[in-house]
Amino acid sequence: MADISNEAKFKEVMGNYPTGVTVVTTVNEEGIPLGLTVNSFASVSINPLLILWSIDKRVSSYEAFVHSEHFAVHVLAGDQSDICSLFAMKGTDRFANCEWKISESNLPIIAGAAGVLQCKTFKTVDAGDHMVLIGEVIDIQSSSKAPLLYHKRKFGPIPETFYLD
Repeated sequence: MADISNEAKFKEVMGNYPTGVTVVTTVNEEGIPLGLTVNSFASVSINPLLILWSIDKRVSSYEAFVHSEHFAVHVLAGDQSDICSLFAMKGTDRFANCEWKISESNLPIIAGAAGVLQCKTFKTVDAGDHMVLIGEVIDIQSSSKAPLLYHKRKFGPIPETFYLD
């Protein structure tokens, strides 16, 4: 069990670390689309192309994601804070409130993302109160859009002053 004071300090440090924001999607056994907002996303390997993300074991869609053979990671664009909030909310039909389509790999793909990585589940790793899912990238969609960032409990696009020439 984590020490409460260390847990608070940990959250403070991690909240001060800016991250990109993604929405990860899949379909359950009945073919119903599922998705959630995730900022625990990272590249792992170039050969083969591998990425990872983690899911809280208490999330209602946990079993579907852990047992799914495929998932899609959407790197949200700077203008998609509404999508970020939508897929972070509980008790709403997320897909009824956004534009999306089914891909050739039978994955829900949300329109307007800065990038989308469709993945085959490569490995899962038990990690405390989360499960780490490692995916092998099987399809890549990219745009020139700037990504959405998360920092100090706030979401926003990369500031124009951030770019260096």
